[in-house]
Amino acid sequence: MRESFKPGDSWKHRHASFPTFKTKKQKPRVLKMKAPFTFDELYCSPLREKRCYELKDDGVGKPQVEEKYVARNLQEARLTGIQAMDEFVRFLADGRSDIQGFCEERGLKLSDIDSLVFILTGIRGIDFRQRYQVKMMDELLRYTSLSLAEVARRSGLGSAHNLYLTTKREFGEAPAEHRKNLREPGDEGRYR
Repeated sequence: MRESFKPGDSWKHRHASFPTFKTKKQKPRVLKMKAPFTFDELYCSPLREKRCYELKDDGVGKPQVEEKYVARNLQEARLTGIQAMDEFVRFLADGRSDIQGFCEERGLKLSDIDSLVFILTGIRGIDFRQRYQVKMMDELLRYTSLSLAEVARRSGLGSAHNLYLTTKREFGEAPAEHRKNLREPGDEGRYR
């Protein structure tokens, strides 16, 4: 037998007595001591070489400008001296993002790495990872001509769709537009 519906009647109204599930809002964690490390001290750029120009003058004709790349004098990500944290930073620098897999390989729980990152930086583990990915994404968009899919892969975001969602959430613009707004004259190819 089929039920009849009146205008304005809907399944939602008829079943309003079902219990709803509310998620508990977590209180923001606040580190009540000075964090031993800042995010920038632990971040390591994926761009290892800087473009330089060298003037070649062989004494005959016009001097020639030669473009070459030289290794940047980058301070590697500062080591914390704590193996799990140092491995986590290298894991992120490699463009990997599966924290659950990282933890399982080492016999850790997600809460372990979250607490470790929080104690050392004052930043929750998931926020640290997202910040790392966004900074890598920004550098790759600004200084390289990599496709959006490749930028997403190398920064640990995974797909061009995730890259789009991240730039929209963080900056309110699409990745191509964000790239255009980040770049200054001469930026493309400055590093690789």
